[in-house]
Amino acid sequence: MPSSTLEQAVDQVLERIDGPIRLGLPLGLGKPCAFVNALYRRIKALPQRSLTIYTALSLGRPEAESELEQRFSGPFLRRVFADTPELEYLSDLRCGELPANVQLEEFYLQPGSQLGNALAQQHYISQNYSRVARDLDRKGLNVVAQLVARRAASPGRLSLSCNPDITVDLLPRLQARRAAGEAILCIAQVHEELPYMLGEAEVDEDSFDLLVEPAERRRLFSTPNLPVSPQDHAIGLYASALVRDGGTLQIGIGAMGDALAAALLARHTDNAGYRALLDGLEVPARWGQLVQREGGLEAFRQGLYGCSEMFVLGMLALMEAGVVSRPVYADARLQRLADAGGLDDQGRLARDADLDAAGLGPRPDAQGLAWLQGVGLLDPAIAWTPEGLRLPDGRQVAVDLADPVTADALRAYAGAAHGVWVHGGFFLGPRAFYQRLAGLDEAQRARIGMTGIGFINRLYGDEALKRAQRRHARFVNSCFKVTLLGASAADQLEDGRVISGVGGQYDFVAQAHELDDARSILMLRSWRESAGEVSSNIVWDYGHTTIPRHLRDIVVTEYGIADLRGKNDAQVIEALLGIADSRFQDELIAQAQQAGKLPRGFRLDEASRHNTPWRLLALRAEHPRLFPEYPLGCDFTPVEQDLLRALTWLKGKLRLSEILELGMTALFDTPDPAPYEAHLARMGLEEGDGLREQLYRRLVLAGLAATAPGADGGPLAA
Repeated sequence: MPSSTLEQAVDQVLERIDGPIRLGLPLGLGKPCAFVNALYRRIKALPQRSLTIYTALSLGRPEAESELEQRFSGPFLRRVFADTPELEYLSDLRCGELPANVQLEEFYLQPGSQLGNALAQQHYISQNYSRVARDLDRKGLNVVAQLVARRAASPGRLSLSCNPDITVDLLPRLQARRAAGEAILCIAQVHEELPYMLGEAEVDEDSFDLLVEPAERRRLFSTPNLPVSPQDHAIGLYASALVRDGGTLQIGIGAMGDALAAALLARHTDNAGYRALLDGLEVPARWGQLVQREGGLEAFRQGLYGCSEMFVLGMLALMEAGVVSRPVYADARLQRLADAGGLDDQGRLARDADLDAAGLGPRPDAQGLAWLQGVGLLDPAIAWTPEGLRLPDGRQVAVDLADPVTADALRAYAGAAHGVWVHGGFFLGPRAFYQRLAGLDEAQRARIGMTGIGFINRLYGDEALKRAQRRHARFVNSCFKVTLLGASAADQLEDGRVISGVGGQYDFVAQAHELDDARSILMLRSWRESAGEVSSNIVWDYGHTTIPRHLRDIVVTEYGIADLRGKNDAQVIEALLGIADSRFQDELIAQAQQAGKLPRGFRLDEASRHNTPWRLLALRAEHPRLFPEYPLGCDFTPVEQDLLRALTWLKGKLRLSEILELGMTALFDTPDPAPYEAHLARMGLEEGDGLREQLYRRLVLAGLAATAPGADGGPLAA
């Protein structure tokens, strides 16, 4: 494969692509920023050429909304991101300076980052993740560029690493168009920090036309772990009880996903403490039958198989702890054999294997032997004859795998089938996550199968195999609104502004209904506080739907579990009222009654009338080790953790118009600054010179005092 400098690669694009350039870039981490910036700068200087960028999750450093947030985030971002390159088209988009000859279309936005950007909102594409490759191909994509990994141990090979998700599904389509005479250019740039991942992520160098040299060495973009609140921990704990040992797990993105991973770790490694906490949450008493039928509280003996579009840090932590450890195999017959107990924990043929499960029986014919050899269970040098099996050492044994003599003779020529514990489409996370992936040994690395979204998010294609692999699947995602009739919103506001994107959520919810023993679990914070106003996230209706109510299944809040599948509307409403915050239940009941969906004499079960944040804080005080603020690690220093907690509290409690009033009040009732000298220094507020500095100093002190351990600063103080 030819190599080129950045500018030479740009020259090739301009020379070989006649007319509009339609550039496809991976979602998230896999964008080759240096090449993209070089091409973008060149196109800006050539108004006669046009460039359309098709991608998702264009990553930019978080932007502070206030001066206080800037004081906090500036040093942190410089430390964590260091020399991480910025996408210049994203910077121009944020400033409203994208040139007329450049257009950006994204199907998933960095969450919350473009709510006020009209151009980004207008060019957002709403589509299921599993259909992206098809639609990009129909748009006439003619340039693809991607970061890749390379290693000396695999000459002639590259790894798509963090992003085989769309590329694996897209490359065959591009090859077909190229064969038909279209000009298409595929460009790779090696990044020194990218982990070399296996599975379908590993491709021949010839899959690309150009390799940009030298390899990129600037730091990869990372997303630091954010704190997990008691509210999120409770949600994760309830959801964890619905995961069945020996089943399948998909985890969505965000703090609630981290909370679920932490709860599953606790279930496996601290089962007594885990059960005690779930007793406090009244799980066995109120949802015991559901848990017994769908999940469990015991530690994981069989292990889980992970099948998740985003391979998250929590999934890696579950692998390392032995929770995610159930192998699946790329052959349907082999998978049936494994499910029947025909393989041991090393992937070898068990002594008492029932080969009928693979359609073989104990006396395989020549085709049966070839299959056993092809999947790696027997040495390819063994020959089948009508008289018996001829071994490489010249011996001949009976064609009867149940015969002890044959079994003993074959043991020296037995192999192991390759099983995968996790299939993932892309990954993104904190820098420590990338380092842990890069440090895996070859056996561990082989347990992770990075692959295309078409395989993960859909049942179509190899459906029999996927059904066998994805037994007792639990597809766990999050949303921010649920209506009392069971519809949910996760991607956009009711006024049409997009927060992020539908991604794969619909795909997984639909899959949960298509698989006989699967369930979709939507995690929801039942209430929120913003600028001093508290509101319910369970509402009578909402002007946008991500998941329609005919696909309603299980909803989990910090107050419990609502099983909605197959229920009538009145039953659905009652179940959701039971996990709503008690401050809003009466209003919700009245709305449902007014619509004729609840009888006038309806009474909510008294057990559901005590759903308050203060109950959760009391449980956290009893079980502090099961409510860690950063269960999967932290990039913030202890002082920064305190400050982040304080700033979050201030943001939830105050309207911008009230800041001055509170600040002036704080001038007369200021907490003792002595315990917080390091915090004030970190914010550049040691002295507090001038009225503005004094105001900020007192606001920070008020937040720190309210969120200090043992302080009564309200639910968000946690």
